[in-house]
Amino acid sequence: MIAAAMLTEDQAWAAVLARDPAADAELVYAVTSTGIFCRPTCPSRRPARANVLFFPDPPAAVSAGFRPCRRCSPQQRHTDAALVEAVSTRLKRDRPVSLSELSRVTGRSPFTVERTFKRVLGVTPAQYQRQTRAASFRRELTNGSARVTDAIYDAGYSGPGRAYENTQLGMAPTAYRAGGSDAQIGYAIGECPLGKLLIAATSRGLCAVLLGDSKQQLTSQLHTQFPAASIHPDAKLDSALAQVLSQFTEHPATLDLPLDLRATAFQMRVWEALRRIPRGETRSYAQLAQSLGQPTAVRAVARACATNPIAVVVPCHRVIGSNGKLTGYRWGVDRKKKLLEIESTRPTAPNKP
Repeated sequence: MIAAAMLTEDQAWAAVLARDPAADAELVYAVTSTGIFCRPTCPSRRPARANVLFFPDPPAAVSAGFRPCRRCSPQQRHTDAALVEAVSTRLKRDRPVSLSELSRVTGRSPFTVERTFKRVLGVTPAQYQRQTRAASFRRELTNGSARVTDAIYDAGYSGPGRAYENTQLGMAPTAYRAGGSDAQIGYAIGECPLGKLLIAATSRGLCAVLLGDSKQQLTSQLHTQFPAASIHPDAKLDSALAQVLSQFTEHPATLDLPLDLRATAFQMRVWEALRRIPRGETRSYAQLAQSLGQPTAVRAVARACATNPIAVVVPCHRVIGSNGKLTGYRWGVDRKKKLLEIESTRPTAPNKP
């Protein structure tokens, strides 16, 4: 039966009725009158609730005597995970890996490889390899033991142009190694229901969104995060600040702000998954790990959430414990609770004349 740490049976049934894609990573449901089990997104007609049982995965349903549905192929999820694992291992090589090579390794068509990989991890194989290289490049620069040129080639880039184009540093590699030396970072501060909010950006996009009690506290946090950068107020960020502040209202603006984040490939995957959680909804750390195809990486997911540098824009506040408790939050559990309350408020319809 469905595990206690997963969705409740009422939540699972609601997911089945809604054909919720996110629930495909959480459970399968079996129909006692037919002996078949399905994914929540199965296109078949919904059975009577009295005939439905829930299981955490296909093997559990098979062990209970049910057989997989031919329409939704619930066991395919595990095949996809194996494909993604094989592709990820190949992509960690220090040279470009083409789709045709991944196709030969997996025995699948290039289209199937790319579509499956992106569905499970949220990024294409090419994006994943770029992020992995960028993380390696940043590590080499940060430890200070390698020249910039050596770091470029050690990370698998064909030359400086490729490295500068793909590393998402937001500054020159030499400046990054020096802690942001000569980098220009602007910021703007506004009031929100949680106190004060600061946004900061390089020329490439937002690099920080911080919550705090005072302007002094927020600017101090920003200087700590970028100790060697040139940091200054920037009125050009007022429009971006308004977009972020609108998230605290009943009618939030669509966030289409460019981001300039320094992260590992895994952190980027977690943060991208966080941005796919709908407003007004939550996921557990375990659910988020499963959605990434790495159900055992719960602690790593929690760490990635804790190191999220852009509050609200990357909504790490939408992740809670499996027991429903709010657990920790970088900017305080009280703020997390208030944010979730704000997001659960339904927009009011405008008055008709």
